[in-house]
Parts: sequence; structure tokens; C-alpha cells
Amino acid sequence: MSKDKEDRAYLWDMLAAARTVSEFIQGKTLKDYQENLMLRSAVERQVEIIGEAARKVSRSFKVENPQIPWRPIQAQRHVLAHEYGEIIAERLWLVAFDNVPKLVNLLTPLVESLSLDDGIE
Repeated sequence: MSKDKEDRAYLWDMLAAARTVSEFIQGKTLKDYQENLMLRSAVERQVEIIGEAARKVSRSFKVENPQIPWRPIQAQRHVLAHEYGEIIAERLWLVAFDNVPKLVNLLTPLVESLSLDDGIE
């Protein structure tokens, strides 16, 4: 698979997971999030997917698209995967509630432009 197609696939994974996070927390409060282990676990997993996919995007694409906060996204994934005992629910809630919608807005045009460039609709 070419690097462009790999990047497109990873960006799509990031966007799909980010949209899923937004769906999971829609209509929820921080208190709902804190009290619901299943919701927290589901959000954590999707944020981890976002970070893992971001990690695999090519360096050249990252350099060309500095508007995406690549390093913080990857760092969050690292915390979730390796320092899970130190996850602070309030911090991850802020990631899900504030950062993820911004990420969706940044990724959507990128994914759409890559799809259009390849003739995929």
C-alpha cells in the first residue's frame, strides 16, 4: 500500500474514532462520565485508537499538516496504553469534550480532500 493510501486509512481511523467519542459523550456530563465505568472505558479506547493511528501517519504528512496536534495526541495514547493507572477522569473528559470536536473539524476536510484526490466519493 502506498504511503498516501496508508495515511488516508489512518486519518479515516482517527476521524471515525473521534466521531465515536463525540457520540458516546453526547448529552453526558462530567458526573455521568465519572460514574460510568463502561463509558469511561469506551472513550479511553477510542482516544487510544486516535493516538495509535496518529502515530502511524507518515512524518511527511505530519509536517505538511501542523494544524493537527500530533504530539499531544500521541502522548495521550501513550498514557492510556502504558500509564493507565494514572488516568485522570476529569482530564480525559476535557480531551473528549473540548479537543475531540476540534480534531473532528480539523480532520474532516483532510479526509475529504484525500478521498477526492483519489477519486473516491
